[in-house]
Amino acid sequence: MKIESTRFGTLEVAPEQVIRFPHGIPGFLDEKAFVHLPHGEDSPFSFLQSTAEADLSFLLVDPFPFIPDYEFVLDDEPASELAVSEENPPQVFLIATVKEKISDMTVNLLAPIVVNKVKGIGRQIILDKTEYSIRYKLFPEVQASETPEGGE
Repeated sequence: MKIESTRFGTLEVAPEQVIRFPHGIPGFLDEKAFVHLPHGEDSPFSFLQSTAEADLSFLLVDPFPFIPDYEFVLDDEPASELAVSEENPPQVFLIATVKEKISDMTVNLLAPIVVNKVKGIGRQIILDKTEYSIRYKLFPEVQASETPEGGE
């Protein structure tokens, strides 16, 4: 099947590459089908491109290379819906926001995207953990190294 993307142009994708989001994604509840596009073979970055809206794509980040202790409990209902288990663990992604500089990139720790790649189904989970931020700086060390010596 062919999909149009303003970011990637015309893409030819196999039906098994499509990830269905039965509940949509908060803010985009009518968008139910996306294609997961890796940025590179070993890159922690990827894209989630809508199959219907050419202008709608999300930058995703694999959290674990950056935040190894990131964890949450997946409630029974979404775990059952996604058909994930110890034998079929989910893939977890965070939606990233990039401002003017890549060093200012933030990710939303409170609303991970959880995907069962085998079943081609995904869901954005809204967590209750208040210690997580919706604007977690992915590269905090860059800001620290950019601070002038003797600066504030």
